[in-house]
Amino acid sequence: MRKIAILGSTGSIGTQALDVIARHPERFEVVGLAAGRNVELLARQAAQFRPRVVADARDGARGLYDVACESGADLVLAATDGAVAFDAVFAAVDRGIDIAVANKELIVAAGELLVAHAARSGSRLLPVDSEHSAIFQCVQGAPPEQVAAIVLTASGGPFWERTREEMADATLAEALAHPTWQMGVKNTVDSATMMNKGLEVIEASRLFGIPGDRVHVVVHRTSVAHGFVVFTDGNVVAQLAPPDMRLPIGYALAYPDRLADRPFSDPLAALGGETGAASATLTFQRPDLERFPCLRLAYEALARGGTAPAVVSAANEIAVQAFVAGELRFGDISACIETTLARVGRYQLSLDAVRDADRAAREAARSFVDQRVAEPSRRP
Repeated sequence: MRKIAILGSTGSIGTQALDVIARHPERFEVVGLAAGRNVELLARQAAQFRPRVVADARDGARGLYDVACESGADLVLAATDGAVAFDAVFAAVDRGIDIAVANKELIVAAGELLVAHAARSGSRLLPVDSEHSAIFQCVQGAPPEQVAAIVLTASGGPFWERTREEMADATLAEALAHPTWQMGVKNTVDSATMMNKGLEVIEASRLFGIPGDRVHVVVHRTSVAHGFVVFTDGNVVAQLAPPDMRLPIGYALAYPDRLADRPFSDPLAALGGETGAASATLTFQRPDLERFPCLRLAYEALARGGTAPAVVSAANEIAVQAFVAGELRFGDISACIETTLARVGRYQLSLDAVRDADRAAREAARSFVDQRVAEPSRRP
């Protein structure tokens, strides 16, 4: 019986994780739940799973810490947005508690530090993003020196066929119309800008110890192939599955075991096709960094190192919030991030430096948004 604590239980990943757990009561026990302001859903989850520790936004950092470290968890699912749970996750890692990582900002901003802490304590970092779960599965048993390159796939989001000019004034509803995945608002907007893939490039570099120039992205519209690894002998190992986040979530929760709840029915259906279909096709395209500059900015931040990834992550969060609130045009999200990256200095990496960079980036990005709001011709 694995004891699970969830940070971000009312979000998209948290609710899907609880769905997986509910199907396997003989394997998992929920011992801690932490959420933000959706206290009604949190109360229903607590009534169903009866965890030892429950916390919401009113409990602040202490509540997150208690859920992660005082609940008796064997594994903590880190599924919050932003930096709110950084301290709780680091504390859990330092105690040797395994972490299922679904928080992009955590690995992007502080991944180098977290990997080092995990190496010292013996905590395992288990990726939940479908792409990193794919790479994690592909490299099982392979020495790092045999990995020539990592390739992450991207859906291309709802705007893959649009020009940059056509995307400039895209509406929130258009940005949220993802072709394959069901995700939360921020992740879906990030997919539309392709910043989600940029952040995942940084994550992959941190999680697997691969330099950024050996982490590649291809666009794969059907989201069936989630990633592949090219080995030094020329062999390529890929991971394929239907686009269902419960699959990588379940893999992380049960690792190194696998759950037995997906009976095989049809070879093409297993690859995301229709049951009984006569054929299935996998196609891949190169990403366009001119139309999707957020991906380029993420590579630039990774190359700069230090706290630059933290700056990009924080600026993106503010820019997306502003777009969702109607304060920023879709086409200005990348401009906000690029301006912030130029304004905020790069510091030697430490947890305090990450916090400082995060704070400075949010202030600079917010200043950019305020300037745009003050310009009537640039309002959305």
